[in-house]
Amino acid sequence: MQFLRNFLIFCVVLWAIMYGLQMQFGAAVIHPLAYYVFGFFAVLTALTYWLTALLLKANPDGFMVAFFGGMVVRLLLSVALVMIYLYKGGAKEGHGTWTFLGSFFLLYFLFAGFEIWSILSNLRPFSKPGESQL
Repeated sequence: MQFLRNFLIFCVVLWAIMYGLQMQFGAAVIHPLAYYVFGFFAVLTALTYWLTALLLKANPDGFMVAFFGGMVVRLLLSVALVMIYLYKGGAKEGHGTWTFLGSFFLLYFLFAGFEIWSILSNLRPFSKPGESQL
Protein backbone atom coordinates (compact mmCIF):
# COMPACT_ATOMS: atom_id res chain seq x y z
CA MET A 1 0.00 0.00 0.00
CA GLN A 2 2.92 2.32 0.68
CA PHE A 3 4.12 1.85 -2.92
CA LEU A 4 0.77 2.96 -4.31
CA ARG A 5 0.67 6.06 -2.11
CA ASN A 6 4.21 7.05 -3.06
CA PHE A 7 3.47 6.26 -6.70
CA LEU A 8 0.44 8.54 -6.69
CA ILE A 9 2.44 11.36 -5.10
CA PHE A 10 5.24 10.83 -7.63
CA CYS A 11 2.81 10.94 -10.55
CA VAL A 12 1.07 14.10 -9.32
CA VAL A 13 4.37 15.93 -8.76
CA LEU A 14 5.77 14.82 -12.12
CA TRP A 15 2.56 15.82 -13.93
CA ALA A 16 2.62 19.23 -12.23
CA ILE A 17 6.23 19.80 -13.32
CA MET A 18 5.38 18.79 -16.89
CA TYR A 19 2.35 21.07 -16.91
CA GLY A 20 4.36 23.99 -15.54
CA LEU A 21 7.09 23.51 -18.15
CA GLN A 22 4.55 23.32 -20.94
CA MET A 23 2.79 26.48 -19.77
CA GLN A 24 6.11 28.32 -19.51
CA PHE A 25 7.93 27.06 -22.62
CA GLY A 26 5.32 25.32 -24.77
CA ALA A 27 6.09 22.61 -27.30
CA ALA A 28 9.76 23.60 -27.47
CA VAL A 29 10.39 21.71 -24.20
CA ILE A 30 7.39 19.40 -23.68
CA HIS A 31 6.15 17.47 -26.71
CA PRO A 32 2.34 17.47 -27.11
CA LEU A 33 2.35 13.66 -26.87
CA ALA A 34 4.36 13.70 -23.63
CA TYR A 35 1.18 13.40 -21.55
CA TYR A 36 0.28 10.20 -23.41
CA VAL A 37 3.78 8.87 -22.77
CA PHE A 38 3.36 9.85 -19.11
CA GLY A 39 0.10 7.89 -18.97
CA PHE A 40 1.73 4.96 -20.74
CA PHE A 41 4.51 4.78 -18.16
CA ALA A 42 2.14 5.28 -15.23
CA VAL A 43 -0.05 2.39 -16.40
CA LEU A 44 2.99 0.29 -17.25
CA THR A 45 4.54 0.83 -13.82
CA ALA A 46 1.28 0.00 -12.07
CA LEU A 47 0.88 -3.11 -14.24
CA THR A 48 4.41 -4.37 -13.59
CA TYR A 49 3.96 -3.71 -9.86
CA TRP A 50 0.74 -5.74 -9.90
CA LEU A 51 2.32 -8.59 -11.87
CA THR A 52 5.36 -8.64 -9.57
CA ALA A 53 3.12 -8.75 -6.49
CA LEU A 54 1.09 -11.55 -8.08
CA LEU A 55 4.21 -13.57 -8.86
CA LEU A 56 5.55 -13.00 -5.34
CA LYS A 57 2.35 -14.44 -3.86
CA ALA A 58 2.83 -17.56 -5.97
CA ASN A 59 6.55 -17.90 -5.18
CA PRO A 60 7.94 -15.72 -2.36
CA ASP A 61 11.54 -16.66 -3.22
CA GLY A 62 11.23 -15.51 -6.84
CA PHE A 63 11.52 -11.76 -6.28
CA MET A 64 14.50 -11.26 -8.59
CA VAL A 65 12.87 -13.21 -11.42
CA ALA A 66 9.63 -11.26 -11.06
CA PHE A 67 11.37 -7.87 -10.83
CA PHE A 68 13.73 -8.43 -13.76
CA GLY A 69 10.87 -9.92 -15.78
CA GLY A 70 8.94 -6.71 -15.18
CA MET A 71 11.94 -4.68 -16.30
CA VAL A 72 12.18 -6.68 -19.52
CA VAL A 73 8.46 -6.18 -20.19
CA ARG A 74 8.89 -2.42 -19.56
CA LEU A 75 11.86 -2.23 -21.92
CA LEU A 76 10.19 -4.16 -24.74
CA LEU A 77 6.93 -2.21 -24.55
CA SER A 78 8.85 1.07 -24.41
CA VAL A 79 10.88 0.22 -27.50
CA ALA A 80 7.63 -0.77 -29.22
CA LEU A 81 6.12 2.62 -28.35
CA VAL A 82 9.05 4.50 -29.88
CA MET A 83 9.02 2.31 -32.97
CA ILE A 84 5.28 2.90 -33.46
CA TYR A 85 5.79 6.66 -33.08
CA LEU A 86 8.57 6.64 -35.68
CA TYR A 87 6.65 4.34 -38.02
CA LYS A 88 3.57 6.56 -37.90
CA GLY A 89 5.59 9.51 -39.21
CA GLY A 90 7.15 10.93 -36.09
CA ALA A 91 10.54 11.10 -37.78
CA LYS A 92 9.18 13.68 -40.25
CA GLU A 93 8.51 16.21 -37.49
CA GLY A 94 12.11 17.46 -37.34
CA HIS A 95 12.65 19.21 -34.00
CA GLY A 96 9.47 17.56 -32.62
CA THR A 97 11.10 14.15 -32.90
CA TRP A 98 13.91 15.23 -30.60
CA THR A 99 11.54 16.70 -28.03
CA PHE A 100 9.46 13.49 -28.14
CA LEU A 101 12.54 11.31 -27.67
CA GLY A 102 13.85 13.58 -24.92
CA SER A 103 10.50 13.48 -23.10
CA PHE A 104 10.27 9.73 -23.62
CA PHE A 105 13.71 8.92 -22.22
CA LEU A 106 13.38 11.36 -19.34
CA LEU A 107 10.05 9.83 -18.33
CA TYR A 108 11.38 6.29 -18.84
CA PHE A 109 14.32 6.87 -16.51
CA LEU A 110 12.25 8.77 -13.95
CA PHE A 111 9.69 5.96 -13.68
CA ALA A 112 12.40 3.26 -13.65
CA GLY A 113 14.31 5.24 -11.03
CA PHE A 114 11.18 5.57 -8.91
CA GLU A 115 10.59 1.84 -9.07
CA ILE A 116 14.18 1.08 -8.11
CA TRP A 117 14.08 3.65 -5.29
CA SER A 118 10.86 2.18 -3.91
CA ILE A 119 12.33 -1.32 -3.97
CA LEU A 120 15.61 -0.26 -2.34
CA SER A 121 13.80 1.64 0.39
CA ASN A 122 11.74 -1.45 1.26
CA LEU A 123 14.44 -4.12 1.14
CA ARG A 124 14.56 -6.71 3.82
CA PRO A 125 17.51 -9.00 4.43
CA PHE A 126 17.63 -11.82 1.93
CA SER A 127 19.00 -14.32 4.40
CA LYS A 128 16.73 -17.04 5.67
CA PRO A 129 16.23 -17.54 9.41
CA GLY A 130 19.12 -19.44 10.95
CA GLU A 131 21.70 -18.46 8.33
CA SER A 132 24.69 -16.53 9.51
CA GLN A 133 25.53 -13.30 7.73
CA LEU A 134 29.24 -12.81 7.11
